[in-house]
Amino acid sequence: MRIATLNVQNLRLLHDLPAKHLRGAWDSDDPETAVFDVIDRRLTAQLMAEVNADVFVLQEVFDLETLNFFHDRFLVPAGMKPYPHRICIPGNDGRGLDVAVLSRIAAEGVKSHAELTPRDLNLPSMEGVKPDVPVFRRDCLLVTITGVKIFACHFKSPYPNPALSWITRRCEALATRQIVDQNCANPNEDLWLIAGDLNEGSENRDPDKSAISPLTGGFSVNLLDRLPASNRWTYFDPHSGFHHCPDALLASPALARRWPEAVPTVVRKGLGLEATGRMAEHFPGVGQHRPHASDHAAVYVELPGI
Repeated sequence: MRIATLNVQNLRLLHDLPAKHLRGAWDSDDPETAVFDVIDRRLTAQLMAEVNADVFVLQEVFDLETLNFFHDRFLVPAGMKPYPHRICIPGNDGRGLDVAVLSRIAAEGVKSHAELTPRDLNLPSMEGVKPDVPVFRRDCLLVTITGVKIFACHFKSPYPNPALSWITRRCEALATRQIVDQNCANPNEDLWLIAGDLNEGSENRDPDKSAISPLTGGFSVNLLDRLPASNRWTYFDPHSGFHHCPDALLASPALARRWPEAVPTVVRKGLGLEATGRMAEHFPGVGQHRPHASDHAAVYVELPGI
């Protein structure tokens, strides 16, 4: 089974023209033009076709209607084998940017945790955190496929206030750990994977500074650590000029032991030229900033035998 994660950057179906159309891969605070929207989404589909995962964990999908439209109008025409199982449950993002899962394999179980609060989970009090407000900015969506529990996540970004955002991400990490504990009889021996955009920058690999440290260390194995340090980045910030690795595949100790050769692959062909330079391989049509498939690379890992 091949599992991939990709932040598709504001994938939203719009109804403000005579024909429905998808918003391109650009952020609302970016002075961008809609002229590249269709090209962006063709590149998103091309990137996903290149990865050809059995299971895609996606971030920033507006709703199930959007996911279905993208699947039928872009993914299948790009030559992909269809994904009959498509999951997108409303989360807590006010803009409707939810986590989603595309799968060619039927799920044995699906469970949203979007409504959980810090009080529900008995999380420690933290400055600025309201105990009765949902702890996740989107969700921690549990999808079980062929016995592997996949926790699809998208944690709070560092913007606009990095200090407060760090606290939010720490709470999300603590909550995710509890959810793993609650849904696994033995977290050390069960097969599970936390996949998604955890919004932890490369500069925060020091456990003392990392908001997601409750999930790392001995609790999980970061499969991206099996890559050389220079090849771990999945995101380029054009404002700072830094490369980061917010996208994660955190495996249970048992999963990491069972597949010791499972080294993730990072596919950056859909990023803008600004991210990788003109010497790197890109899909035809990728521009300096746009058009592009997303501002994130896709990451996938192969788990043979299931």
